[in-house]
Amino acid sequence: MILAIDIGNTNIGIGVIDKRGTALFYSRVKTDHSRTDVQYAIDLKNILELYGADLSEIDGSIISSVVPPVLNAVRRAVKIVLGDYPMVVGPGIKTGLNVLTDNPSETGSDRIVTAVAALGKFNPPLIIIDMGTATTVEVVDENRNYIGGCICPGVKTSLDALSEKAAQLPHISLEKPKNAIGKNTVDCMRSGIILGSAAMIDGLINYFEEEMGRKTTRIATGGLASDIIPYCKNKIYLSSNLLMDGLFIIYNKNKRAKAM
Repeated sequence: MILAIDIGNTNIGIGVIDKRGTALFYSRVKTDHSRTDVQYAIDLKNILELYGADLSEIDGSIISSVVPPVLNAVRRAVKIVLGDYPMVVGPGIKTGLNVLTDNPSETGSDRIVTAVAALGKFNPPLIIIDMGTATTVEVVDENRNYIGGCICPGVKTSLDALSEKAAQLPHISLEKPKNAIGKNTVDCMRSGIILGSAAMIDGLINYFEEEMGRKTTRIATGGLASDIIPYCKNKIYLSSNLLMDGLFIIYNKNKRAKAM
């Protein structure tokens, strides 16, 4: 088994994956820049114990991070709990993905990991939508090259900003709008955030496919994907564990390379 950790801007995803690539569990703790390695180690140990994970059966670990200030604390926390430092997705790590962007080092590791996972499940060309703090849309061409994409404000990020900046707009939950044309403030906001986000994704898919000159397979992942994707007009596959799948693939690719 391996321990897989995804450090995001809002949450840190923690999962254990068996040798077949099946996630035995997936949990989250809040990303907190002020927490120490010992505090994160306590969280990690508690989560592993909560799900009944046997530490002696965990062969290694891997981290993907888009929050550099938190990465070192979590790396040290893993060392405290498991006795060894984790593999970190970044320079020097083999992904099997050819990144054809202006500056590949600027591309977030989470975006690379999800692209690797999508290629393990679907035939390219691909459009991959990841809906978290930000909504990212990635493109992998027919030659399995990562060619770029776009970054948009996340669904909740947009919704929270709207409520905070507009005095008369309340904080609301993400629930299905009664109609596209809202009859009250809450329904108007739900229509705008849910149907508006779905329309944005549909529009981006159309723009990308027009630019590429061909149709693609579309996959969506991330904590908010299930709230929005059902309202999209394009056919989009939902894959909730895409990032964990990608971390498993990358870990094994680099473990084999190290052993050779």
